[in-house]
Amino acid sequence: MSFLKEIERRRTFGIISHPDAGKTTLTEKLLLFGGAIQEAGAVKSNKIKKGATSDFMEIERQRGISVSTSVLAFNYKDKKINILDTPGHKDFAEDTYRTLTAVDSVIVVIDVAKGVEEQTEKLVGVCRMRNIPMIVFINKLDREGKDAFDLMDEVEQKLGLRVTPLSFPIGMGYDFQGIYNLWEKNINLFSGDSRKNIEETIAFDDVQNPELNKIIGDKPAERLREELELISEVYPAFNRQEYLEGDLQPVFFGSALNNFGVRELLDCFIEIAPAPRPKESDTRLVKPEEAKLSGFVFKIHANMDPKHRDRLAFVKIVSGTFERNKPYLHVRQNKSLKFSSPNAFFAEKKEIVDISYPGDIVGLHDTGNFKIGDTLTEGENMSFKGIPSFSPEHFRYINNADPLKAKQLEKGIDQLMDEGVAQLFTLELNNRKVIGTVGALQYEVIQYRLEHEYGAKCSYEPFPVHKACWVKPDDAKNEEFKEFKRIKQKFLATDKYGQLVFLADSDFTIQMTQQKYPSVKLFFTSELD
Repeated sequence: MSFLKEIERRRTFGIISHPDAGKTTLTEKLLLFGGAIQEAGAVKSNKIKKGATSDFMEIERQRGISVSTSVLAFNYKDKKINILDTPGHKDFAEDTYRTLTAVDSVIVVIDVAKGVEEQTEKLVGVCRMRNIPMIVFINKLDREGKDAFDLMDEVEQKLGLRVTPLSFPIGMGYDFQGIYNLWEKNINLFSGDSRKNIEETIAFDDVQNPELNKIIGDKPAERLREELELISEVYPAFNRQEYLEGDLQPVFFGSALNNFGVRELLDCFIEIAPAPRPKESDTRLVKPEEAKLSGFVFKIHANMDPKHRDRLAFVKIVSGTFERNKPYLHVRQNKSLKFSSPNAFFAEKKEIVDISYPGDIVGLHDTGNFKIGDTLTEGENMSFKGIPSFSPEHFRYINNADPLKAKQLEKGIDQLMDEGVAQLFTLELNNRKVIGTVGALQYEVIQYRLEHEYGAKCSYEPFPVHKACWVKPDDAKNEEFKEFKRIKQKFLATDKYGQLVFLADSDFTIQMTQQKYPSVKLFFTSELD
């Protein structure tokens, strides 16, 4: 198959939502359609020991939440689909923000009873900033929930989106009978039997047809006709160009747990979603159809396989083809690297691939060469931009709880920080180590993983810091900067990359410092350069 055809058949997207809206369940059902897994394991149910395919870290299985982004790929019809399943929990939002730099489109999952929740607002905000095409999937229709029109209003108002429904529920909760698919003009009846893998659909070109009354009953049929008329008056017709530009968001309804409405979503998705898109670098716009390879690391995961202590760097291919055993330039280190066993992902399994195309995610075994945000090319000196590191909001001293295991602890912390789980600061005054995280739950994850993956125990002590600010003086030699360093000595640290960081104890301190030392600039995010 030609290079351009391969690009055209790729669809790389992320699934985002508030925790518990059913994101991981939706991922599972999409894999089911792709024939990538034989049965889906509910994430919450303890009866099924299988656990969800996409949650492979022990702590995720215990908590029933996803804490790291997993990459899942499958073929459906003639398309190659790459899903990046992101953690919904706000403590792991940083991982999700970075993942959004690697997707070409997004599916937003919303719980029918809870509506738009806080984490969804934040994530959709990031997508809107980058004009990422979004499809909205309203989930859990087999439970009592809000009215479909009220929900769409809420999505428009709270998320600032402009929506148009491409499927619509017939009834809800106890009265839920199925879905009318406006995209394909057919009705999918809900049997409530979650053991059935795929529901039957009935083609229905004309909702005025009296057959409809026989199938769903007189009242529901009348109501559906009224609702469909209202939709055609109130909502804009679907326009693919507007969707691709991020100006229009199609809405689907369904119940992922019962595998209902998922096929409609997937069938429409592969038709309308964008193939791999161009990406801006620090020197130019890079297009997928260019012959030379370029790609960037958006995630690093240590110990993917507990049996082998390995680190995988996840690379999103932007242009050209990635070939096994071919040397590529690691731009930041300015050295040539080649990879003998690049991994592709197929559901939970990893397999070695000889060639990968734009839109694909490749896992590269890493011995410590990569940082998040690194760029690989065939020799061109450029870097992809926009992979942020956020200012942490929680800080604790980390202490070694077992003096004999100092080396293991150091190695463990080093690798987990490379993954971007948290940030490490070393105080200038006494070299004590401070760990900063975006969410408090990460401390547990770090402690658990240090013990189970590196055999090292750590304890924490509170450290009263409000925010970490990266320090960039206008002139490192001027008196003002020297004065700042002398006065604030107790609160200065360096991050993992040796950049100077001011650990401020309150917003007031930050304001006063900026007033007193105007030539010393403070930043709350550090673009990984």
